[in-house]
Amino acid sequence: MSLLLRRFTFWAALLGLGSLFLFVRANSEVPPIPPPLVAPPENPFAAGIGASGLVEALRENTNVGVPFSGLVSEVNAAVWQRVRKGDVLMRLDDRELRAQLVTQRADLAVREAELHRARRVRDRLARILASNAVAAQEAETSEDDHRVAEAQLAKAKAALAQTEELLDRFVVRSPIDATVLQVNIRVGENASPGAVMAPVVLGSIDELQIRTDVDEQIASRVREGAPAVAYRKGDTGAPIPLTFVRIEPYIVPKRSLTGSSLERVDTRVLQVIYRFKNEGDIRTYVGQQVDVFIGDS
Repeated sequence: MSLLLRRFTFWAALLGLGSLFLFVRANSEVPPIPPPLVAPPENPFAAGIGASGLVEALRENTNVGVPFSGLVSEVNAAVWQRVRKGDVLMRLDDRELRAQLVTQRADLAVREAELHRARRVRDRLARILASNAVAAQEAETSEDDHRVAEAQLAKAKAALAQTEELLDRFVVRSPIDATVLQVNIRVGENASPGAVMAPVVLGSIDELQIRTDVDEQIASRVREGAPAVAYRKGDTGAPIPLTFVRIEPYIVPKRSLTGSSLERVDTRVLQVIYRFKNEGDIRTYVGQQVDVFIGDS
């Protein structure tokens, strides 16, 4: 009986060891990494530099601001709207200045009347002086009064012109021919200079440019006129051929972070500008991130 018990114990222990081995093996196996949903872009150049880029309007985005703080009374701009240089984008509340303008126009009318009266007195005394019926001093006084009236009229005209010029500052106009990219202000809101978000953002989007950030450690490999290709995020089947514009001659801290685990927030970059035609079935949008490959030649 003891022999059977020892054999049973031996085989039970052996079975336990085998089960433990199979359990450890099964849990130590690394599952295969599934393929990515979208294949990463491939460098088309035999020797090239990879970088990230941010799409901008041609000649960069234009943040249209206001000259002073004021209540917005009218917004004429709408997203996707094409505007010409000088078109009205928005208006600020100018009621106080328009009331002042009414007073100044009335004052101008008074000054014109005073000048008219002074001119009539001067001309009448001049005719009387010719017949020696009036003292020369009175004629001189009338001449001085006429000059004072002329000066008062000129002053009133200058004040009116100044107010009209200030009124024009309440109208915000487009500085360029462009497309409205963003409208961040509404009627009744207060607009102020230096706001974090510009009231209106403009840009030319028929042709776009890409601001490419090249890590400063490989910046010396970039050459002027180097060919480059860009890929939209998640779209590796439609490369965008790029045309070289310029190299920015100033190394700056990187501002556009892609979220890569290898990316550092203290990275300094050389910015290289390329442009391309925004045409075809697939549109590219301002602010879109792209992968850029620059030929190393």
